[in-house]
Amino acid sequence: MTRRTQAERSDTTTAQLIATAQRLFGADGYAATSIDAVAAAAGVTKGAVYHHFGGKTALFRAAFVREQEEIAATVERVAFQQSDAWAALRHGCRTFLEHCLDPGFRQIVILDGPSVLGWETVREIEYGHTLRVLLDGMRLARADGLIADGNLPARAQLVFGALCEGGMLLARADDPVAELPSLAAEADRLLGALRI
Repeated sequence: MTRRTQAERSDTTTAQLIATAQRLFGADGYAATSIDAVAAAAGVTKGAVYHHFGGKTALFRAAFVREQEEIAATVERVAFQQSDAWAALRHGCRTFLEHCLDPGFRQIVILDGPSVLGWETVREIEYGHTLRVLLDGMRLARADGLIADGNLPARAQLVFGALCEGGMLLARADDPVAELPSLAAEADRLLGALRI
């Protein structure tokens, strides 16, 4: 049997803490989730949490990043399954809105993220994940002659802002599942305005 190195044990603990934080922050929200609760649920000491993350905000940031990594990977997977760049863009946007129905994603990314991390930090993280995927999709659509030349980063940010507002509408809706089709249709109309 091979002994794990200290780095491997540290990586395992870090991953365990992030997964536990995602689950608890997603279920109970940032304000109601304590470091003690995360440590207990992860089966580590409170000191271990502080050793790996320094505090609650840093742990939340790690959970936020993990949510972004997961949705970016999901959107990319859906986009790659489409027949052309325009279908990929449309389905990617729809997938983002559908993912906003997930209570954990909604709580961490849509509701708590901006107030806990601040708008600039949230956007910085999104630039590397969900916003990057959207911009890549728009670039492919432009390369295929489906979107006119222009300031694509600005357009991507405007579309992404609309999708985030759509996510907020779903988060605040009495019945998010019932609201999704109408909201997705409006997002599709908005996206359609970019098509040549």
